Amino acid sequence: MIPRTAAHLLEEVRKGYPVITLTGPRQSGKTTLARAVFADKPYVSLETPEEREFAQTDPRGFLARWPKGAVIDEVQHVPALLSWIQSDVDTVGEMGRYVLTGSQNFTLMAHITQSLAGRSALVQLLPLSVAELAGSAQLPDDLDAMLLRGGYPALYARALNPTRWLGDYTMSYLERDVRQISQVQDLTSFQRFLRLCAGRTGQLLNLSSLAQDAGIAQSTARAWLSVLQASYIVFLLPPHHRNLGKRVVKMPKLYFVDAALAASLMGIQTRAQLAIHPLRGALFETLIVSEFLKSRFHQGWPSNLYFWRDNVGLEVDLLLEEPEGLQPIEIKSSATVTDALFKSLRKWLAVAGDAVVRPRLVCAAEQSYQRSGIDVRRWQEATDTAPAPSNRD
Repeated sequence: MIPRTAAHLLEEVRKGYPVITLTGPRQSGKTTLARAVFADKPYVSLETPEEREFAQTDPRGFLARWPKGAVIDEVQHVPALLSWIQSDVDTVGEMGRYVLTGSQNFTLMAHITQSLAGRSALVQLLPLSVAELAGSAQLPDDLDAMLLRGGYPALYARALNPTRWLGDYTMSYLERDVRQISQVQDLTSFQRFLRLCAGRTGQLLNLSSLAQDAGIAQSTARAWLSVLQASYIVFLLPPHHRNLGKRVVKMPKLYFVDAALAASLMGIQTRAQLAIHPLRGALFETLIVSEFLKSRFHQGWPSNLYFWRDNVGLEVDLLLEEPEGLQPIEIKSSATVTDALFKSLRKWLAVAGDAVVRPRLVCAAEQSYQRSGIDVRRWQEATDTAPAPSNRD
């Protein structure tokens, strides 16, 4: 098992909450992590038909088998069980008693909020981060390999073809979740919608245009997008509210959590295809933005990620709202660092004022360094907080 950053968070919250809820996309490593951190607890999966029936028909008897609690996998299948867990933890008063996992955030969180408010810590586990892969010496050798392979743990635990596995993932998990959450009947239209979303990763979300291209109603597009968000397949990056005296874009940007899944849905299967694909830059931006989201979630913090764009096209790809100020981050897939890469960032800095910290350019450069007060980071170190190791002007 590749060591996960979120393991430290689980060890921390088990001391202060009677229930820990671990959620995230399917195949992100939730079960493996929960069983590793809570190896002292018995494990049961509600994906197993007989266990699910037991929990549905006799929840008291189901829980009574584990006097010191348990790891209960895919708990969203039996939402009524959460009320019995609430009663149990209120009676016993033991911290870290139950560990619940689930991959349907919309369904799961609705019941957690209702039954376990104030009793459960929420830990969101996304696919493997670049830092986690690097720490275990399993990071792909170059950027294109990373964009084609992505971060799902199965692709690093077994000898699998990433293209085939990601295609199977789409069929086996996404479409099943869609059926369970939203009762989608027309899977052909949903597949087209999903591929159109992939082609828009890193772009402003125009829901009307997306619905029109998919041949569905705008209300349907909104509902299906909510399903993809609830399943941790996509996320929306909101625009920052600061206008700096300019008219700013108010639409969010759409990103896939895993850039390789987006590439797979675009039909990109080889390095040769990726090298000349017009959306290679958007996939790189998707990779980097998702890395910052993973960094936040795996440490137990909510997203502090935004972007900024005015009505004439001046844009900062990513803004982090830090306690000491805004950190602007420009994202470019180029391996050659030229002065042109700094153009938008410098323009924004000129109008942003003093409340700005550690401006950064993330790119495919061979090394990280400082250049004219801007932190240039190679993609492997995008989220590192330590100062760059060298200086250049």
